[in-house]
Parts: sequence; structure tokens; C-alpha cells
Amino acid sequence: MNLLYAAASFLVALLLILVGVTRVGAWLIERRYPPSGEFLTVNGTGMHFVHVPAGEDADLPPLVFVHGASGNLRDQMVPFRARLEGRAEMLFVDRPGHGWSERGPAENKNPTGQAETIAALMQEVGMPRAIIVGHSFAGAVLTAFALDAPERTQGLLFLAPASHPWPGGGTAWHYEVTSMPVVGRIFSETLTYPGGQLQMSSAVECVFSPNPVPENYMDETAVPLVLRPRAFRANARDVAGLYAFVEKLAPRYGEITAPTIVISGDSDTVVYEKIHSVGLARDISGAELVWVKNLGHKPDWIATDLAIAAIESLAGETRDLDAIARTVEERIAGDRSGPNCHDEKPVLTPAGTEAPGQ
Repeated sequence: MNLLYAAASFLVALLLILVGVTRVGAWLIERRYPPSGEFLTVNGTGMHFVHVPAGEDADLPPLVFVHGASGNLRDQMVPFRARLEGRAEMLFVDRPGHGWSERGPAENKNPTGQAETIAALMQEVGMPRAIIVGHSFAGAVLTAFALDAPERTQGLLFLAPASHPWPGGGTAWHYEVTSMPVVGRIFSETLTYPGGQLQMSSAVECVFSPNPVPENYMDETAVPLVLRPRAFRANARDVAGLYAFVEKLAPRYGEITAPTIVISGDSDTVVYEKIHSVGLARDISGAELVWVKNLGHKPDWIATDLAIAAIESLAGETRDLDAIARTVEERIAGDRSGPNCHDEKPVLTPAGTEAPGQ
């Protein structure tokens, strides 16, 4: 009995220590990465965003940038803002629950609700219509946006998107655990900060693999913001619910009429590029798919020039995207970063079924 009491006391003490470590860690993260933009409440959600006005000689339509899972608005703002400032009005947003945005009402727990909140934010800042640019998880937000707010959608640029059901529908175990009502709260309040600190560098390396992580990427994009418990839970619930969401929404992609470009690498270890990117090009009438050899999951950073050319093409300018893609391929042909980041997704046959091996 005394042994059980001692073990229980030790466990409680350990949990309290981890809670303290996590809260101090979250406070330090917020001190290091304060808000970089403005706040407005729309759809019952306090949204954090950076709104960049157009220059006098702007030659592009308004642009809205939507980040992927585990990210925040800086992940898109850092590579694109400096290169496009003056050319277009730009809106960079923290999706609900991410970065410095509140999670808001229950509707924001799925991409449709997040798209509606972003559309409401556009209205508040006076941006009636825009080309919407989205990376990874934001692929589902973009399709929802185009279906529910076609009048606001001038064009769509998908960068390594997630948009369709995939074999098995599985995600990383920590997303599933964190999504659980009680266990998830305990997990996020105790283990995600210390565990995340240990794993973050290798995780980022594998997101970029086979391309190298740009210098100062972690600091410039404030990646550690995702380790705060509330942000970690929001992110986990987004990812854990993605399969069920796209399973229902994907059959409607044929209704999307906005001009669309999809940029994808053939070495993406994060999403099934031959399901998501190929699926979008197949399902959205007139969509253009641009493949880049030896490109991983971050075309927004590794092929920024190609993404900007795609934006120009969606704006009506003539751009040879395939030729630009070949230039990117030449630049990254020798990239071999992340040798331990194996693509564990099963190989897909032309019919879309799993084949053994990789």
C-alpha cells in the first residue's frame, strides 16, 4: 500500500512539474515571438493578421496567404512579402487557433469554418476578392473557400496541398492522442512542450527533405508557437479531423470554377502528392499541375520564384511555368538533406491502390 501511495505521489509530482515546465516554456515562447500584426474580431473569433496595402504601381490583384498545419502567418509572410510588396495588396492570416488567433466558435474546428472566418476578415479589411494561396493543410481551406465564397475567389494557388482522402486515413499518433477530450488536455499541458523541443529540429528537417532547411527558418517563422498547449490542441484537432472532412468535400471539387494552379514536388514525404495534387488537377476544371523533381513539401520556400510566377499567371500574365519549374529543378537537383527522413507512404499503382514497397 505504501508503495502504491509513493508511486501515485511521484506521478502527481511529475505531472505538476511538467505542467510548470510547459507553462513557463509557453510564456518564454510568447515573449520571444510576440504578435507581428493586427487583431480584429470576426465571426466571433479574434483574428491575428498582417495586412499589407498595395503600392501605387501595383500590377497584381489582392492576395490572401493561408498557412498549413503546425504553422502561423510568418511561414508564408517571410518568403513572399518582401518579393511582392508594392505589387499587390496582401493579407497574411493566422488560421483560427494558430499563431496569435483565437480558436473561436465550434465552426472553426473544420476548414469550412476557417474559410468563412477568413472571408469575413477579408470583408472587414476591405478586400472583396483575391487570389488565395495555401500550403499543405490549407489546401482543404482553399477548396472550402472556393466552394462557399466563389465571388471572393479570383484564383487558387495550391502549394503541396492536402485535399483528398488518403489510404488508411491515418495521422501521427500524437495528433490522435491530443484530440481526445481529457487525455489530450493532459498530454498537451505536460508533454508536448518538452517533447516538441526535442523533436522540432528533426521534424522541420523532414518537412523540407530532400531540400535543406533555410538558415534561421525556425526563428523567422516562429515555429515554436505551435508548442503552446492551446495551439497544439487546435493543430492536432485540425489534422486528426482532416480525413473525414475531405472525404465529404472532395466529391464537390468539380463545382469549383476559379482559375487554379497546383505546385507539387515528387519527393514530398508529408502528403500523398499523387493523390492530393493530381486529384485537384483532375477534379477542378482547367486546373494546371506543375511538377518539380526533387522538391519536398515546401515549394513556398524552396520554389518561391515558381509560386510567384504562378500568381502572375493567375492574374492573367503569360508565364511558362514548366520552364520555370525546370530552372528550379536544376537549382535543387543535388539536394540530399534529411537522409533519415524516409517517405513511409505506400507506393500507389496507377489505379490508386496500394502497392508493396517504397
